[in-house]
Amino acid sequence: MTPRILVETAPGEARVAVAAGDDLLDFALWRPGAPDGVGDLHRGRVLARVPAMAGSFVAIAGAEGFLPDSDVPDGAASLGAGTMLGVRVSRAAQGGKGPRLTARLTGAEAALAAAAAGPEQRLRAGPGAPERLAAAWPDAPVLVDDPALVAALRARLGERVRLVRPAFDDAIAGAVASLAEASAALPGGAVAHFHPTPALVAIDIDAGRASAAAAGKSTAQAALNRAVLPALARQIRLRNLSGAILIDFAGMAAKRRASLTLPLAAALAEDPLRPRLLGFTALGLAEILRPRVHPPLHELLTGPHAAGLAALRAAAAEPGRGALRAAPAVISALQADPCALPDLKRRTGTSLVLRSDPTLVATAWELERP
Repeated sequence: MTPRILVETAPGEARVAVAAGDDLLDFALWRPGAPDGVGDLHRGRVLARVPAMAGSFVAIAGAEGFLPDSDVPDGAASLGAGTMLGVRVSRAAQGGKGPRLTARLTGAEAALAAAAAGPEQRLRAGPGAPERLAAAWPDAPVLVDDPALVAALRARLGERVRLVRPAFDDAIAGAVASLAEASAALPGGAVAHFHPTPALVAIDIDAGRASAAAAGKSTAQAALNRAVLPALARQIRLRNLSGAILIDFAGMAAKRRASLTLPLAAALAEDPLRPRLLGFTALGLAEILRPRVHPPLHELLTGPHAAGLAALRAAAAEPGRGALRAAPAVISALQADPCALPDLKRRTGTSLVLRSDPTLVATAWELERP
């Protein structure tokens, strides 16, 4: 079945799904008022080269990034403090670290950077998720549920962009909603449990009763683990799990898990980020390293900004509730987003009254009457 790109919008964000029939092939969450900056082209200024780190710290608009020596085509030795140069963000900021940069630019990017003058500045924004997935799936129609976004995307993507309502049917909506859960059903009755930590993502495969029979249990467990690999690799991609990933497969003895090496590597090969299977630990855990470019989905779905956008989604569904009482961090996150509140007003015709309540904890919020 021909893949299609579906864009379901809400105030300040869009869920972008690539689907073939009821199968979810790719997914991204896009927040235009809080972009991750990947693909942005900047005129940057070298702050300092640090040979011990094999790179340089570079000031760009609103941030400080790191430029590896390997991403300087003309040689890093020339990058003294104060040097101005064109750079592109190649990886989003994470964990308090600034974005990763590259000075390996296309001809058009190099020409734009060379023509720029003055202090550090952003010269061009990178592509949003709809454009990024449209490039990855060039034959797929782009079906969008918001006329304003249709007009904006059509200027860049042409007539493949069409207006539809709704963008998601029940099957796709359910598949997208399940990505926010900490567990996912896999073939054969198995379940994957996802446990992100600051250092790595642990995935535990639970066979449940699928291989509980006493007779041939070892063979059944091996067959089950092989059967879940394509779906597991797809879950890793859809959730954009990144960095170090450890997988604890169901039941198999540690010394037998190496037999999963080839089928697991084959399943991972479908991922455009080309995650690497590094092997199995002495405990039998599969070690995978998947490049981090954009923030993983679990990071985007937590925190004050995510809570604020959830509140706006609810407010759009209940336009009579014209006030939002929320924790101060939630209110601040919405006020810092230049798109979300105006987008809600465009959709509903009214402004949302914001009420900061320091007695509310963390990301709590509640819709009220004005």
